[in-house]
Parts: sequence; C-alpha cells; structure tokens
Amino acid sequence: MPSPIHDLCRRAPGPAALALCLLLPLPLSAGDAGRLEVVADSGRRIASLPMPEGEAWCLEWNHSVAGFPVLDCYRHREGLMVLERSHLPDFAAGLDHIPGRGRQVSDGEGGYWIEGLDESVPGNRYHLRVGSPEVNHRLLHEGRRLSLSDRAAGERVTIHLRTSAATP
Repeated sequence: MPSPIHDLCRRAPGPAALALCLLLPLPLSAGDAGRLEVVADSGRRIASLPMPEGEAWCLEWNHSVAGFPVLDCYRHREGLMVLERSHLPDFAAGLDHIPGRGRQVSDGEGGYWIEGLDESVPGNRYHLRVGSPEVNHRLLHEGRRLSLSDRAAGERVTIHLRTSAATP
C-alpha cells in the first residue's frame, strides 16, 4: 500500500508539490510497481517519478545544430525499460532511420516517427551527459515536462527504471 506522501506525489497538485516529489527518495515497496529515477554521478537525486507497469515517458531535447525537439519514448513493459519509438522532425545531422530497426512513419509535418523499435535498455538504465539550457534535456510524463538541464546541465546522470524485477 503506498504511503500518504507517495499518494500525494502521484496526484502532484501543482508545480511546487511536483518539484518536491521529484526530489523525494521514495523506495520501492511491495505495492510500488516501478520508479524512474535520474541520479547524478555524485549521488544527488535529480528526479524520481512513479512509473508503474505499462506507463510511458519520453526524453526530449533540442537538436544541437538545428535546434528542434527530438524525442526518445520508452515504456515500462514487464519490468523492463523498453525504447518504443523516436520522433525526428527532420533529417538533420545524425538523425536518420537505420533500415531494419523499426519502421519510419511520417508525422504529417515534415518529420517522422521511428515506430516499433521495441528495444530493451540493458540493465534498465543508461548514462546521459545532460545538455546546456539550449539543448534542454527534459522528461515528458503525463503531460508534464521536467527540465533535467535546469537541474543538472553538464553533469553525467543515470536514468534508471527501478522495478521489483530489476537489479538495484
């Protein structure tokens, strides 16, 4: 059964409460099916979001040359962090579809989605060097955007889906 604080954080009534909840080190319990955590190499917690089975989120950033937003979208699937799809608004430097890796689908606005990637992330975690405010790495979840760059620009962080099925 989730704690009252955990329950409040799931409902996050406003920006101040959301900011506080993102920093709380809420441990996994028997009733907690998953948590997405962003932790700096120093051990400082950047974010901690409830991420139950089936829930999805995206990492969004501004392309360093063209400046438009790029998305990598994940889902908590059966205890695993799975990259499902990516959005690329242009064929700018370094952004292209690799044949045999998902399928390219028009977004109707000049860009495209790479759908059907369905790639499990090894160890349910990966490292990221958080970009400057211009790059603005941000997490998108349940209609909210959380800027990692505002909290950790230039730092190396680990983005980790913690589940009862995954290693600590």
